[in-house]
Amino acid sequence: MDALSYKTVHANKATTQKKWILVDAENEVVGRLASKVAVILLGKHKTDYTPHVDNGDNVIIINAEKVRFTGNKMQDKEYVRHTGYHGGQRIATPKQWISKKPTEILTWAIHGMLPKGRMGRALNTNVFIYAGTDHKHEAQQPVKIDLKTIKG
Repeated sequence: MDALSYKTVHANKATTQKKWILVDAENEVVGRLASKVAVILLGKHKTDYTPHVDNGDNVIIINAEKVRFTGNKMQDKEYVRHTGYHGGQRIATPKQWISKKPTEILTWAIHGMLPKGRMGRALNTNVFIYAGTDHKHEAQQPVKIDLKTIKG
């Protein structure tokens, strides 16, 4: 056997081809949508997946205000943050967030499913979330995909 046939091929920035993918979030469950988008951002759906390289695709999410939660999470789930001042703990429900800033729910959910550190922060710049159907990435010619085709 030729020893060269066993060489492992690693992707790098030069050999990676990034695509633009359009995802419609209407009537999608937040956690399931976020996990599949995280798989696309990491590039785990590609055959040349390399953990230390950003070879995932760019993702555009539209209709972020039309996501749904299962069960009573729309009223019972709490997003907790702290301002940094004494007594500065702020608690909000998804219902409140959808009325004020609907894209933040998906931003937090996707961010929580990406690796922490330098790589995760870089991957966060590859997702673009919009509340309506309009987005400013028509020039990139995004391909609309069905999330059921992504294993995640």
